[in-house]
Amino acid sequence: MRYRLTFFAGLALGYVLGTRAGRDQYEKLKKAARSVAQNPAVRNTAEAGAQQTRQYAGKALHSVTEKVGGKVPDSVAGRVRSLRERGAGAEDDDWGTSNT
Repeated sequence: MRYRLTFFAGLALGYVLGTRAGRDQYEKLKKAARSVAQNPAVRNTAEAGAQQTRQYAGKALHSVTEKVGGKVPDSVAGRVRSLRERGAGAEDDDWGTSNT
């Protein structure tokens, strides 16, 4: 019971402090976040991270495929093949990043 009371007291305090900050502070935070997200250095770093993640995922997929072998149902294997084919020729993915 004590933990619940502490939780709700913290929730109420956070709400009160958040509403006192007001809309102006919210807009300032939103503008700062947007400027950081649109920074070319941040975008390039995010794309490089996404590309590196794709490479590691491909290596992991290869090692798992070797270990699992023919134990995967045909429906799953067909889905993986179609995803590979779709990803091989795609210039942009669903997240709006390029494969450059």
